[in-house]
Amino acid sequence: MKTPPAILRPLCCLLLSASLAGCGGRTSEPEETASGVSPGEPEKKITLLFAGDLMQHMPQVTAARQDSTFDYTDCFRHIAPFFRQADLVVLNLETTLTPHSDYSGYPRFASPPSLAHAIRRAGADIVTTANNHICDRGGKGIRSTLETLDEAGLLYTGVFADSTDFRRRHPLYVSANGIGIALLNYTYGTNGLPVPHGIILNGIDTTRIAEDLRRIDRTKADHVVAFFHWGEEYSRRPNRQQRELAVWCHARGADLVIGSHPHVLQPIETLLRADSTPGGVTAYSLGNFVSNQRKRYTDGGIVLRIEITHRDSLPPAYRTDYLLTWVHTPWEAGRRRYRILPSYVADTLLRHDPAAETAYRKFVSDSRTLLDGRPFVGEIASP
Repeated sequence: MKTPPAILRPLCCLLLSASLAGCGGRTSEPEETASGVSPGEPEKKITLLFAGDLMQHMPQVTAARQDSTFDYTDCFRHIAPFFRQADLVVLNLETTLTPHSDYSGYPRFASPPSLAHAIRRAGADIVTTANNHICDRGGKGIRSTLETLDEAGLLYTGVFADSTDFRRRHPLYVSANGIGIALLNYTYGTNGLPVPHGIILNGIDTTRIAEDLRRIDRTKADHVVAFFHWGEEYSRRPNRQQRELAVWCHARGADLVIGSHPHVLQPIETLLRADSTPGGVTAYSLGNFVSNQRKRYTDGGIVLRIEITHRDSLPPAYRTDYLLTWVHTPWEAGRRRYRILPSYVADTLLRHDPAAETAYRKFVSDSRTLLDGRPFVGEIASP
């Protein structure tokens, strides 16, 4: 089992003086501070995983029911070994959690608390909560969601129970292997539902985001991640607002810009420094991590893996690849099941399910065409 991430741990940091080139790339010159990485210092490395939308339509809740309880272990069984190899795993939680039995799917999501415990056991560390469904059950639903996440040992940011919670978790500072990360999370809206009194929700407001980025504590964060719930549902290309906001965030110090909400995969872009080395990443949408959506392009997604290496006084080195994941929904014992199949498992398990294998192969072809030329994960040895 991997070591849990540390929270609010003071760290040395390496600051980059960055500006955007005319083509949208980043140029930078390393700027070493008194607390920066010095020549001869051992290499430090952190591996981050980002997965897409974790949804819970009612057929998924039904599939997890075990008499009076709910068990999601089987859903995440095959992705767990991959998660456990990383230092930090971040998911977008697109449902509320309630301890009561009045569960519901679209359009007002509310799911069993055991979902949070299952993703934590599978290796998830952080969930983003600023999305268009966080207000589906009002203030009571938000508070029960956050309480459940705390009980499960999951960190979160994006929505906050009160101003004290906001100050504690915005930005969310975490660290692993001596490298610090600041995570910011914002949403375009809440489907017209009001934000309950006393609750704080991060909306996409460039004035506020600029101030948030400016005030990042660089003694705690070597890298900044801006995670947005944005874009147009089911569009496989980012719109102008997504592109402009990503460029704008990178210009103000965000190293990674990650997106959710479209429920389909969108392109990944690597920012290049003046010497043509990677200096940051934008992933506009990671698709669906798990859902009941079965139309073309919506039945899977990717887990984006970003490995960041600190070495001597050089700028941090970014290595990016992705793992394709597809949701298998076989009928077993009279009900539909939901299992997230990484590509290295799906290639074997679906050989005896021709219809599923055909749909999976189409998803793979569509996804790799969209991400043309970007490295992907092949065989992964289980720990």
